Amino acid sequence: MSAVPLTHVLMLSAILFTLGMAGLLTRRNLIFMLMSLEVMFNAAGLAFIAAGARWGQADGQIFFILILTLAAAEVGVGLGLALQIHHRFRTLDMDKVCELKETEP
Repeated sequence: MSAVPLTHVLMLSAILFTLGMAGLLTRRNLIFMLMSLEVMFNAAGLAFIAAGARWGQADGQIFFILILTLAAAEVGVGLGLALQIHHRFRTLDMDKVCELKETEP
């Protein structure tokens, strides 16, 4: 059984990170922006796991656990923010939200 070369895993990680960055910069819907951030977090985690496995250290797995907790916190805060924005402005498009003024109740 042969192992996957480190360069292949790092290339996949770089491609995933680039796709996440492109999605974050081009899509203006808050849900798609949160999903793009998740793709970027997972790409970084994949790079840490691959590097840790290459050098036989547990540091990559420790950093991946840190990334997982950060991603879980981001999902909780991000979805709560999305619910409040949708409740107040009736849209999740960030361009439209920036244009709208808050009205007095």
